[in-house]
Amino acid sequence: MGKNGGVKMAVQNVMEDIVRGIVTDQLDHLHLSCKCERCQEDILALSLNNVPPRYVVNDSRRPLVKAMYMVNTQDHANIVAAVAQAATRVSANKRCANIE
Repeated sequence: MGKNGGVKMAVQNVMEDIVRGIVTDQLDHLHLSCKCERCQEDILALSLNNVPPRYVVNDSRRPLVKAMYMVNTQDHANIVAAVAQAATRVSANKRCANIE
């Protein structure tokens, strides 16, 4: 229970869902030297550090926030660019067990 006897709601960054979806959708186009889970998570973390967070408390708002970012082509392009830059950095500086 939260303050005042209400149900405690979790604050969530919807941008994590958006970026994770783009990483998954673009995985074959990112020219990665490794596609392991660790490298994908590193790409996600670096990308999220370079895009503005979008927090929601109410799960029913998640689809609205996602739709706003997918419809606005400039916002979507900025996120894709952040993912591409993160992929380049991770690919050049792997921290996974697949280091050659």
